[in-house]
Amino acid sequence: MMFDINTYLQHEKWNKILRLSETKSSPFLVVDLDCIQSNYMDMVGLFPRFNIYYAMKANPAHEVINLLKKMGSYFDCASTYELDKVLESGVHPDKISYGNTIKKIEDIAYAHSKGVRLYVTDSDADIENIAKFAPNAKVFVRILVDGGDTAEWPLSRKFGCHPTMAVHLLIKAKKLGLVPYGVSFHVGSQQQNISSWNEALVKVQAIFKQLQEKNITLNMINLGGGFPARYKKYINPLQDYANSINRYIDEYFPNCEDLELVLEPGRSLVGNSGVLVSEIVLISHKSLSDKARWVFTDVGLFQGLFETLGEAIKYPIYTTAMASSKQCESVILAGPTCDSADIMYEETMYQLPVENKIGDKLYWLTTGAYTYSYSSVEFNGFPPLKVHYLE
Repeated sequence: MMFDINTYLQHEKWNKILRLSETKSSPFLVVDLDCIQSNYMDMVGLFPRFNIYYAMKANPAHEVINLLKKMGSYFDCASTYELDKVLESGVHPDKISYGNTIKKIEDIAYAHSKGVRLYVTDSDADIENIAKFAPNAKVFVRILVDGGDTAEWPLSRKFGCHPTMAVHLLIKAKKLGLVPYGVSFHVGSQQQNISSWNEALVKVQAIFKQLQEKNITLNMINLGGGFPARYKKYINPLQDYANSINRYIDEYFPNCEDLELVLEPGRSLVGNSGVLVSEIVLISHKSLSDKARWVFTDVGLFQGLFETLGEAIKYPIYTTAMASSKQCESVILAGPTCDSADIMYEETMYQLPVENKIGDKLYWLTTGAYTYSYSSVEFNGFPPLKVHYLE
C-alpha cells in the first residue's frame, strides 16, 4: 500500500486545510478528528478480542483523548503528566496502564493514589518500588524482542529484559505481594515485518509455560504498537497485520478466552490525521557552481519534525506548484533554527518543482503522530507548534 497523494487531495477536508493555510500564519498542524475515529473503529473491527490502549505519546492533546474516551479506548500513560491529562478527561483509572518501565518512586506512589493498578516493569529495582509504593498492584513485564532491523523507528535495548529475567521478575512479584499479570513487548515503531510479532509471541508462550509450572497463571499479553502509518514507503494493510496476529494468538494460546489481549497503537491511530503547514523561508545554493538547491522552511526538527532525524521517517510532501509544474529537481530540506542538525532531508533528495519560490506553502502529510508532542517549547525563541482540529 503506497501513499496516493491524488486521493489525499480529493478528500473533502483538503479544501478546509487550504483555506486555513491562506488565513493562518505558519507553521501549524491540522488534525482531522474524524480520521482518528475511523482508524480506531477499523482497529477494533480487525482486533475484536483486544483492548486498545492508546499510546498517548503519539499525540497527547485533550481533543484526541476526549474523542478516544468516547470511543471506549483505554490509555497507555508514560508519565504522571500524561496520567493527569486522561484523568482530567474523566477516564476511569481502571482503563489506564502506567506503561513506562522508567519511573520515579514518587510517580509510582502518585499513580497509585489516583487509582492506577496496572504497571509495566523490566527490572528488580523497579518491581521493588512498585511493591512498596503501589501494593497489590498488577504488574506485567516487558521483554526484549527482535525487530529493529525492519522498524523505521526501533525501540530495542532501552526497554525490556531477557525472557529468563522476565520469569524471575514475575515470580518475585508474587513473593512481594503483587499480582503477576502478564507479559508485554514492542517490535519497533513503523514495523514492516509482520512476522516480528510471531517471533515475540513464541517467547511469550515459553514464559507462560514456565510460570504455569511454578503455579503462576498469567492473565495478559500486551503486543504493544508498531503498526505503521502511510508515509512515502510501501506498507502492508492493517488487515494483513490483523490476519497474521490473530492467527498467531490462536496457534500459541488456543484457550485464550480468559486472557486479556492488549494493543498499544499510537502512530497508526493518529498519523494520517495530520497535515503540517509550513512556508518556504529561503532558497539558496552554497556556491556559484553548486547545483544543490537548499530549501529552508519555517518548520524543522525542533518544530515537530524530530522523526526526520537520521531521515528515518519520510513524510509525503505536497506544494501547489506540483499541480502545474513540468520539472522537479532534488532539494535539501532544512529547518529555520541556528542548529546545524536542523536538516530534515539531505540524502533522500526530495523532488520539488523548480517554480517554487520564497513564501510558497509546503504541506507535510501524515504528520498527526509525534509532531505536536515533539515540538520544542522555545528553541531559538520559536513557539510550540500551533494545532487546529477539524471535526
